[in-house]
Amino acid sequence: GSSDECRVPSVTMAAWDLCVTVEELGPEAPPFKVSVTSDLHIGGVILRIVEKTQIKKNWSDHALWWEQKEQWLLRPSWTLEKYEIHADARLSLTSQHKPLRLDLPNGTTLRVQACFSRPVFQTVMGVCHLLNIRHPEELSFLRPVEEKKKKEKEAEKDVVHDLTALKVMSGTHNPATLSNGMPVHFADSPQTEAVYKLLSVSLPAPPPETITRMLRPSGLMDKAQVHNRWLDSSRSLLQQGVKAEDKLLLRFKYYCFHDLDPKYDAVRLTQLYEQARWAILLEEVDCTEEEMMLFAALQYHIGKVSLSEPQPTTSCPAMDDLDSALKCLEVKMESEKTRVEDMLENSRTYKPKRLTLKGYKQFWFTFKNTSISYYKSREETLKEPIQQMNLKGCEVAPDVSVAAQKYCIRLLIPEAEGMNEVYLRCENELQYSRWMAACRLASKGKTLADCSFSSEVENIQSFLAMQQSTPGANNAQTDEIINTHSLVSRRYQKKYKAKQLTPRILEAYQNVSQLPLTQALVKFLQIWQALPDFGVSYFVVRFKGCRKDEVLGVTNNRLIRINLSTGDVAKTWRYNTMRQWNVNWDIKQMAIEFNGNVNIAFSCVTATCKIVHEYIGGYIFMATRSREQTEGLNHELFFKLTGGHEAL
Repeated sequence: GSSDECRVPSVTMAAWDLCVTVEELGPEAPPFKVSVTSDLHIGGVILRIVEKTQIKKNWSDHALWWEQKEQWLLRPSWTLEKYEIHADARLSLTSQHKPLRLDLPNGTTLRVQACFSRPVFQTVMGVCHLLNIRHPEELSFLRPVEEKKKKEKEAEKDVVHDLTALKVMSGTHNPATLSNGMPVHFADSPQTEAVYKLLSVSLPAPPPETITRMLRPSGLMDKAQVHNRWLDSSRSLLQQGVKAEDKLLLRFKYYCFHDLDPKYDAVRLTQLYEQARWAILLEEVDCTEEEMMLFAALQYHIGKVSLSEPQPTTSCPAMDDLDSALKCLEVKMESEKTRVEDMLENSRTYKPKRLTLKGYKQFWFTFKNTSISYYKSREETLKEPIQQMNLKGCEVAPDVSVAAQKYCIRLLIPEAEGMNEVYLRCENELQYSRWMAACRLASKGKTLADCSFSSEVENIQSFLAMQQSTPGANNAQTDEIINTHSLVSRRYQKKYKAKQLTPRILEAYQNVSQLPLTQALVKFLQIWQALPDFGVSYFVVRFKGCRKDEVLGVTNNRLIRINLSTGDVAKTWRYNTMRQWNVNWDIKQMAIEFNGNVNIAFSCVTATCKIVHEYIGGYIFMATRSREQTEGLNHELFFKLTGGHEAL
């Protein structure tokens, strides 16, 4: 028997006291002292604490939080030693799901149970699953702007709709829905049904004072400040200082809306419309006066129809036009080729950067593949062109006034030393529509043979048709009372009296008044997506070797270098030419390498490197989604692209 005795370890693990506070007992309760040894696993620690509390309840949602390290201890089988926890550690036993107040794009505030222990990326997915918003990877949480302390009376105004008791049937990829599109879990009570209606039907126009009172960005610097408030997707809420009952904003962060389908996306479509509408009302994105009147008319129409029309449940063809919804099949249409190759059209151009005169000079233009060439006259086309410009990677913006019959296209074409600015002036609407469509496709590297060319032309034509005025067509309707100042941004509230706006908005309304609700929402989003500044998120950065701050615009397909004081575009780089990127966390500098040995490096001024890095990585992740892969997302890939611990 003596050989057995030798196996008894001579050193038994020393016991020591671990201090743990228990959330259940209230903030004033003293911490429990539990006697432990370093080889005790986390599950065992929790068991001992629970026994000590003598509270009978379901503790399965509870976990230990290490206060000094701001870290969750989520692996029950790991020992104290493995986590490197010693007697000086302050631990807290707390629930992983806590109530969170969420402000939605339409201004509704919800109280929901959210996960505080998993990465925010997954918390957002859980919340979106509850609210029936598909493609939650496009949304994220923003911290609210620090508000000045409200007076007692005002503080009561926030109506909060409590959804903490809502439970989604687990295991289903998309929540089960009733015939009217409402998820089953919302149909539990009249209260939750009412909340669903609030989320899925557009709210009435706000009073003009609300628009006036809300923060408006006064320049690029202001627009950049918004983005330093995004939460980090790869860390948990508690790690980022968010507490139970705190308020966060749920917003669309990535401007590429995958596979929008009104049949399933009532909440998603409505909230997206609301976010677009507020972006326009608060001048976060610029638009022309004619566009503002059309936006106002659509808002007026959507508001009117929302009150009367039941929930849309059918899919509509207009949805299929959404550029982002359908990645067009590359069909090489042989029959089209012959017509397309020689799409010659006369047009005029001028280059404000190089010429002092503001006049236009007339040239003969040809468009082939993704390049524009121009000649003195049609006869010269057999010779060398005066200049050939490849539009791949260029910026395309309309400069149009239907009323003044002005149809111009503004191109910013990337060149070695910066951007070359070119204006093309077209003779008429048809010519403009075709050239604009060709330029837009060419900027994405697509040729005129691409099957989306004709639908792009039709889209542009229908948009121009909506801006047509039809004088005297329906003056009987001008008796309608419209609260016009609720439909336009502050600039136009100041510029025009309400009664001056009424006939103009009603005139635009004639062109959209027949649209069913879903199509009106889609049309609003399409026009928003066609604005030159659409979907650009701004950051103030300092490029390596430069003395002054500049702006980096991040979009769904490119990065834009912008002059902070003038707002001029200096350069663009497209993601599809990106080779690799990484962050040097020590000096907080991001470096990106593009094809052709192009390297850029910058440090971030208004936001952290992590936020910028996550934005760019996130967009690259969005581009990996295919139409078929609507089931499960590749979480690992998202964290790999946005986490920033290693370059691709």
